[in-house]
Amino acid sequence: MTSDLLARDRRYIWHPFTQAQTAPEPIPVVKAQGAVLTDADGNQILDMISSWWVNLHGHAHPAIADAVANQAHTLEQVIFATCTHAPAVDLAEGIVNLLPKNLTRMFYSDNGSTAVEVAMKMAVQYFRNQGQTTRSRFVAMSGAYHGDTVGAMSAGVSCGIFDVWGEMLFSVDTMPNAPTWDDDDAVDAKEAKALATLDAYLNDHGDSVVAAIVEPLVQGAGGMRMCRPAFLRAWVERLQAAGALIIFDEVMTGFGRLGDLFACLKTHIEPDFVCLSKGITGGFLPMAATVTTEAMYAAFLSEDTTKAFLHGHSYTANPLGCAAGNASLNLLLDPACTKRRAEIEAFHRTALPELTKLPGVKKPRIMGTIAAVNIETSNDDHGLGATVGLQLKAFFKAENMLIRPLGNVLYLLPPYCITDEQLTRAYDSMARGVKSLSV
Repeated sequence: MTSDLLARDRRYIWHPFTQAQTAPEPIPVVKAQGAVLTDADGNQILDMISSWWVNLHGHAHPAIADAVANQAHTLEQVIFATCTHAPAVDLAEGIVNLLPKNLTRMFYSDNGSTAVEVAMKMAVQYFRNQGQTTRSRFVAMSGAYHGDTVGAMSAGVSCGIFDVWGEMLFSVDTMPNAPTWDDDDAVDAKEAKALATLDAYLNDHGDSVVAAIVEPLVQGAGGMRMCRPAFLRAWVERLQAAGALIIFDEVMTGFGRLGDLFACLKTHIEPDFVCLSKGITGGFLPMAATVTTEAMYAAFLSEDTTKAFLHGHSYTANPLGCAAGNASLNLLLDPACTKRRAEIEAFHRTALPELTKLPGVKKPRIMGTIAAVNIETSNDDHGLGATVGLQLKAFFKAENMLIRPLGNVLYLLPPYCITDEQLTRAYDSMARGVKSLSV
C-alpha cells in the first residue's frame, strides 16, 4: 500500500518548497495524535515543527475535532459578502478582545500571504480614499518573509527566494534589521546602526511612506532571526512619527508562539494592522484574518462603492474554520496552556546551552516556545539549499523526527502539548545529528 501511494504521489503531486528531482520520498502520514505522526509503516514521528508552525495544541485534538464535526452538521459554508454567522462573529470578537485596544475590526481571508496582501491593499486605499496621493512607498525589514503572493513577495524580497519573479514585483524599501542571540556583544552597535539608517531614510522619504511591514521579534522563514523588543519599539516609533501605518505580520508569531499571546502585546506596540493565520484554527483548517483599527474601517465608508474594500475570497469566514478557531482559542486561554508554554521556554533555556557546546553550533536564541541555533561550517554553508541542512533533514527523518532545518538554521517550534520526555528526545536527536555532520 505504501509503495502504491508513493508511486501515485510521484505521478500526480507537486509538493511545495521542494526540488522534486533531488528530494527524498515524502513521508506517507496516515494519522496523528498529540505531537506524534504515524506513517503508513507504523513508524511514530515526533512533530517538532508543529507541521509548518500551524498546530498549537496537538494533532486531532478532540475539542477542536468535535467543534468542526458539530459545525459540519449545521452550516458548512455560506457567502460572507451577503451573510454572517455566529462562529465568525464569535471568533472575531474573541481575538479582537485579546489584541491592543486600537484594533477593533477583523477582515477574514484564507492564508497568511493573503492576510498580508489585504493589509497592504487597505493601507494604500486608506490614503487614496482620503484624497492623499503622495504616499506610495512601503518599508520592510531585511531578511523578512511575508508570503508568496505578489505583494507579500515584494515585501519579503530580501529573504532571497523570489529572485526568479523579480520582474513581477513592485519596489519595497528594505531597512536593516538587528538580529541578535544569547551573549551577543555587538547587539547595541547593530541596533544603533540600523536605527541611524532608518532615520536617514525617513529624513528623505518619511512623508511618502504608506506603511511599514514587519515580522515582530522573530523572522521565521528567514532563519528564526530574533530582535530585542526595545529595538522594535524604537523602529516602529520612528515610522509612526513619520505618519506611516504599521503592519505586524503575526502569521507565525501569533497565538502564543512567543510566550505572550501576540508579539504586539509582548512589545507593547499598537500597530495599525495585525495579520494572522497558521495557528488561528489550531492547525485544523486554512484560515486567516487581518485585524485593523476603527479609523481604517471608517475611511472606507461612503455612498461610493468604489471606496469600499473590493477584495474577498470564496471561503471567507468559512464556518468550519471559525468553529475550529473558537475551540482552539478556548484551549489557548486555558491557564494550563499558558503554564505549559512557559515550561517549554524554560526547558529550552536549560537544554539549548548544552547543544551549543558542540562544534559549529553558534548563535543560540530563544523566544517563547521557539529555540534556534546556527550550524556554522568551514565552507560558510547557508541558504535554503545548504548541505548541512539537507544532511540534517535526512538524519532526522531516519530518526523519526519531523525537524526541518532552514538551511543552516536548526530550530524547534513544537506544539504546546509536547512533553518534557519528547523534548528530551528531540534535543538528544539534534545532538546526534550535529555530531553526524560531514561538512
